Amino acid sequence: MNDPKKERTLVLIKIDGIQRGLIGEIIHRYEQTGLKLVALKMLVPSEKLVEKHYTVDPEWRMKNGLKTIANYQAKGLIPPSTDPLVCSGLTLKKLVKYISSGPVIAMVWQGMHAVGVTRKITGGTEPLTSDVGTIRGDFTIDSYQVSDLDQRSTRNLVHASSSVEEAEKEIDLWFKKEEIINYKLFNESILYETNLNAILK
Repeated sequence: MNDPKKERTLVLIKIDGIQRGLIGEIIHRYEQTGLKLVALKMLVPSEKLVEKHYTVDPEWRMKNGLKTIANYQAKGLIPPSTDPLVCSGLTLKKLVKYISSGPVIAMVWQGMHAVGVTRKITGGTEPLTSDVGTIRGDFTIDSYQVSDLDQRSTRNLVHASSSVEEAEKEIDLWFKKEEIINYKLFNESILYETNLNAILK
């Protein structure tokens, strides 16, 4: 989609977000910005779907593995392996188990800078170091240290696409084209119209 005002992104409310009763609060955070919800469904994703989701970027395995090794080394710890693909394989296994263990809510949000806006509101991957005011910073307390000790994925409530290209691929994975609704909100005029001449009568 070439129109920057109609940029789209995928957001998943993960199993912990649903179990903790945060669905409304999470949706409200995105909605407040002026983004428009154009698709939504609840489902229990298969392990195959989750694996496809995390490997939709062919470079994800290498990038995730390198990041994992760097995080361990920054804390003065020994990583599980010095091979990035081995590290990311372990991460992927945990993520598949985590995301497929119960219902998730998949959403498509549309609007100006949708990818960047949702990433900003969502916060950093690790809740412990996420900024106050973000979803992960405000609503959960998990950390890499504890999830590593427990040999599980970090429970961080939400997934949000990291780039426009990734968003397009992820949306195609989770939604059929007919499930995404094209409609207009009245507040779009205040967000997107060049002139505001119609305000005063």
